[in-house]
Amino acid sequence: MKNELAPTEYLETGRLKVEIHSNREAAGVAAAQAVAAEMKSLAHRFDNISIIFATGASQIDMLAALTRIEDLPWARVCGFHMDEYVGIDRKNVASFRRYLEERLTHKVRMKEFWEVDGNASDPELACRAYANKIRLANPQLCLLGIGENGHLAFNDPAFADFNDPLDVKVVHLDPECRQQQAAEGWFEKIVDVPESAITLTIPTLFRVPKLIVSVPGARKAGIMRRALTEPISTECPATILRTHPNATVYLDAESAAELDRAAL
Repeated sequence: MKNELAPTEYLETGRLKVEIHSNREAAGVAAAQAVAAEMKSLAHRFDNISIIFATGASQIDMLAALTRIEDLPWARVCGFHMDEYVGIDRKNVASFRRYLEERLTHKVRMKEFWEVDGNASDPELACRAYANKIRLANPQLCLLGIGENGHLAFNDPAFADFNDPLDVKVVHLDPECRQQQAAEGWFEKIVDVPESAITLTIPTLFRVPKLIVSVPGARKAGIMRRALTEPISTECPATILRTHPNATVYLDAESAAELDRAAL
């Protein structure tokens, strides 16, 4: 008897749409197809398409599927990424600049891609310069994940601000966030994980008209239950996604394992 994939589940909580797929590969493909469809739609309305890209384990399957899709308007895309560790060299295996080179910018040819410079001698100045580029580009699409502590980008609970006056800022990474980076294999041990990072803030992410959120894996089951059911607060920054007018979260069976469908 063949093992049949479970049918996709479609849920909503607040304004947030949720898709639950049978496994992480299927969730990645579904998210990639949604990105591709949005890119084609944007190409009919804009000469230049600005997109913010996330990194980390949650994006691997989605980016692999996305970069295999043919005839996308990459030549009109101005890309950004949402965070980078302070003081980390781009050659480091954990560098988000290296991650995006290997999984995105060396696979497709964009019009341009603006990097967050984690090696900047003046991180605060780098934040202001990047914020200016983001403002001018006015991104139309953002691809992101959710951290095990509920962070969006590197806006951990202690630094998340739903009304942040800054567009880009330097933050201190909390122990749970740093532990996640080590547990996912980007660093050998937690003491190797940098303590600070440059990140886009939550208001910057929320100015983007469409969010596509990929959150696969068993390690994310607990935080997805919290993100979809807890009161909206910076104690779990991802709860704010339920207020965005056009956001969809792509889960797999593992990351959806703790959801109480009746409570949504």
